[in-house]
Amino acid sequence: MTRPAVSGPLDRYIEGAYAPIETEIDVAELRVLEGDVPDELAGAYFRNGPNPRFDPPGRHHWFDGDGMIHAVSFRDGKASYRNRYVRTAGLAEEEAAGRALWRGVMDPPRRDRPDMPLKDTANTDVAMHGGRLVANWYLCGRSYALDPTTLATRGPLDAPFRISAHPKVDPVSGEMMIFGYGVEAPYMHHGVLGADGKLTHATPIDLPGPRLPHDMAITERFSILHDLSLFHDAEALKAGRHKLRFHPEIATRFGILPRHGDGGAIRWFEVEPCFLYHVVNAWEEGERVIMVGCRYEPPRDAQGAIDCERFAAMIAGLEMDARLYRWEFDLATGTANEFYLDPKINAEFPCVDPARVGRPTRYGFAMLCRNRPAFYHPGLLKYDLDTGQSEAWTTSGLMFSEAQFVPHPDAVREDEGWLVTLAVRSRDLGSEVQVFEARDLALGPVVRLEIPQRVPAGFHACWATPQQLGWR
Repeated sequence: MTRPAVSGPLDRYIEGAYAPIETEIDVAELRVLEGDVPDELAGAYFRNGPNPRFDPPGRHHWFDGDGMIHAVSFRDGKASYRNRYVRTAGLAEEEAAGRALWRGVMDPPRRDRPDMPLKDTANTDVAMHGGRLVANWYLCGRSYALDPTTLATRGPLDAPFRISAHPKVDPVSGEMMIFGYGVEAPYMHHGVLGADGKLTHATPIDLPGPRLPHDMAITERFSILHDLSLFHDAEALKAGRHKLRFHPEIATRFGILPRHGDGGAIRWFEVEPCFLYHVVNAWEEGERVIMVGCRYEPPRDAQGAIDCERFAAMIAGLEMDARLYRWEFDLATGTANEFYLDPKINAEFPCVDPARVGRPTRYGFAMLCRNRPAFYHPGLLKYDLDTGQSEAWTTSGLMFSEAQFVPHPDAVREDEGWLVTLAVRSRDLGSEVQVFEARDLALGPVVRLEIPQRVPAGFHACWATPQQLGWR
């Protein structure tokens, strides 16, 4: 690939640590730079992210680019690495043509392809479900299943609607809750895939118009769907352009839906107009539903009012300025309460113990965020949701990928385990796997492993246990 020179503020996301790589490799054993891989650390870390196969023909946004999965497997005190493209229909078309056939989200869509006006890249997140990896795209598309051992793409999931990124897997039932949204009524759908990967439930969700939810949450009984105050500019949407606008006059709503309920059973709770990308976790406390997330901090003008144009530009330009925030929905009274957990720390890309998704959680983990000269994660955060205490580890020489918490097999406390992540070094753009003790981030990485090629900065990750991977 001949990489274009940087010409705009978002074009930087195809240079340096963000630049695509051209090789798919297998490394049976990674070289240890520091520490020893614990024998008890067993399973696999998977991370998705954009990796354009061909030169972008127009303006480039970090959300553009073909999905590529990077896998690090830990077993018997050793670690291996493998990376593969998510072989989507769009990628197959472009490889057959030998060039890019779609522009990115910053440019006009293809009018000759109403079935795929923007390329469905499956580049945003990855989840382990039903013995397979599932790769998804944040603008909703055909979710693709991959073999978790070889990373070979098996094909798209059979679903009645296009699926967004961030489905949620119930660690007890094994079900995966999915949602999708679009520009035609009813504007949203919700569904449930059984532990075997087969669709067991699907229902439409009526919204007032086209919206741009990014995430969802689950509890033991409910799904929580988002109707946010930041969504399309109506005139731009009519013209086929992707432009964001913040609407401070429209309350944000969170919908509580029984997991297998009809869309008409959803209960909407209004809160202050806001935007969030990602949920930390949600759970039930009696008749209350609790949700913790990374709520974006809106810029304000000299009079203290939200600067709506600046806010929309921040979100579109990947300037992440998010705070840990808690919403409480009272099912008995129909009222909502909301407040900051920490008004100072800029943190995003959160995770919890996968076995506690949808259940009460004391500890949340996230990536610290900075926005200059480009969006990057310089460190990791641990936050005690009960006491408000936090612990962080930062460095000026690394950019981290989303970490995943791995519980120790003999854990007694919720935070006994490791955080596994990928990191790109600024000095030479080399990449490492790093492992942290979750109970003491201040120790820094206790294990560092060298990856013999750069892993481009990317988006979301998941962890799979030996049982999920079918290891004997």
